[in-house]
Amino acid sequence: MSRSIEIYDTTLRDGTQAENFNLSVDDKVKISKQLDRLGIDFIEGGWPGSNPLAIDFFRKMQGVELRHAKLTAFGSTRHFHNKAEQDQNLLALVDAKTPAITIFGKSWDIHVTEALRIRLEDNLRIIEDSLAFLRPQVQHLIYDAEHFFDGFKNNAEYCLATIGSAVRGGAETIVLCDTNGGTLPHEIPAIISKVKEYLADLGSQVKLGIHSHNDSETAVANALISINLGLDQVQGTINGFGERCGNSNLTSIIPALVFKMGMECEVKNNIDQLCTTSRLVDELANLPHDQYQPYVGESAFAHKGGIHVSAVQRNPLTYEHIEPEKVGNIRRVLISDQAGRANIMSKAKKYGISLEPDDPLMSSIINELKERENQGYQYEAAEASFELLMRRTLGLQRKFFKLEAFRVMNHRYSMGRPPVTEATIRLHVGGSEVHTAALGDGPVNALDKALRKALTRFYPSLNDMELVDYKVRVLTGEYGTGAQVRVLVDSTDAANRWGTVGVSVNIIEASWQALVDSINYKLLKDDKTKR
Repeated sequence: MSRSIEIYDTTLRDGTQAENFNLSVDDKVKISKQLDRLGIDFIEGGWPGSNPLAIDFFRKMQGVELRHAKLTAFGSTRHFHNKAEQDQNLLALVDAKTPAITIFGKSWDIHVTEALRIRLEDNLRIIEDSLAFLRPQVQHLIYDAEHFFDGFKNNAEYCLATIGSAVRGGAETIVLCDTNGGTLPHEIPAIISKVKEYLADLGSQVKLGIHSHNDSETAVANALISINLGLDQVQGTINGFGERCGNSNLTSIIPALVFKMGMECEVKNNIDQLCTTSRLVDELANLPHDQYQPYVGESAFAHKGGIHVSAVQRNPLTYEHIEPEKVGNIRRVLISDQAGRANIMSKAKKYGISLEPDDPLMSSIINELKERENQGYQYEAAEASFELLMRRTLGLQRKFFKLEAFRVMNHRYSMGRPPVTEATIRLHVGGSEVHTAALGDGPVNALDKALRKALTRFYPSLNDMELVDYKVRVLTGEYGTGAQVRVLVDSTDAANRWGTVGVSVNIIEASWQALVDSINYKLLKDDKTKR
């Protein structure tokens, strides 16, 4: 029978200690609800009473019904000079009214004598006292043995004694923490073996957990090897967020446990929501999603080489370790200068373009693609531009408008006033010539407004479209301000989002190319819908 593992998420506490990672109270509530939907067992909400935001969060969560997850309040052992029943930290944990409480204590003798500045035996007493006070007041009581692995290497006898105090205090689970993230996987088996021997001598059946940090880039490996050695709980954060180099990444740990190690957990029933959860956390933290992240990154199941694509289409196991759909991801076939016929055929099928492998125009598409990528074009994030390229090469692209000329003028009438930017455009739609101008917040915005102003009377649906992202990448640094640039534009309407690209030594020209492609793609989609 498969072993059951508890998944403990600390994104809302340990994760928020990451640089540039910030969440509002409402963000934390949204993430808590999604973690519950995913099937996380424990959600660590933060340190009650530490600040007004923490107080507000736990108050709001009292009105939120979680289907499975147990909200967990986090804090420390009592202050040495306080009795447990009078310690404000412990009282705040009880007042949070959560079904689970986690407290941490010192395992490393250096921290006891240098940080707390108390005697070693005093530290053992405050661990036991704190847990004993909390035990009758909470359903689940967890003890985090801070700096456990470093403490064990420095003074194994004392380090083990601290978890003995936690056992006597009534901890349900004792979590071994690699707080500084310096432990390597090969060190863990011997240490855990000694812990198990010690607990067996005490006659204790307490559960064990692992909390690893990524300072040596082994947090996930340390967590998995610990679970393989029989530990019952794994702690981590979504996307590995955390102080310094981060925590162990649950979006990598969970699928490894489920699909590779055969472990049982509630998340197993909802693991197809893993990608959604990963992206939600990034979005609410206003951080870019790591496309190269295992399992949940956009590139995790992306295939670029033509031989790879051909093999994957016959049997995905040839170049994929699991099916992407299992974690809510998708398989992607990338278009690049490595593209073979299999890549092009895959895209043609996706775009609804009739194309045979032996079509003479296949070589034209590949040659055009390679020539453009030599100039600096990339289509991984601009598939709309690639579809338009294919259709133009095959003679399938309808000309919705024809540009005759454009001009952009930037006026700064005085240094005390902001500049004024104006764009003028002359183009033809069918037999009609249109000459128009528009003011904008900078040249790209002015061009966008002028183009729409010229076209919306012919194509009213353009009113539903907006530019939502704009990126500029310098491709060649050796020419300074004369360097070639690549512009990526993301556009959206009520139903879809698409990316387009432009490349030039002139940033306005590159922007124009991407803007024109974005509008052409919108009109192409509308045209296909009408048909």
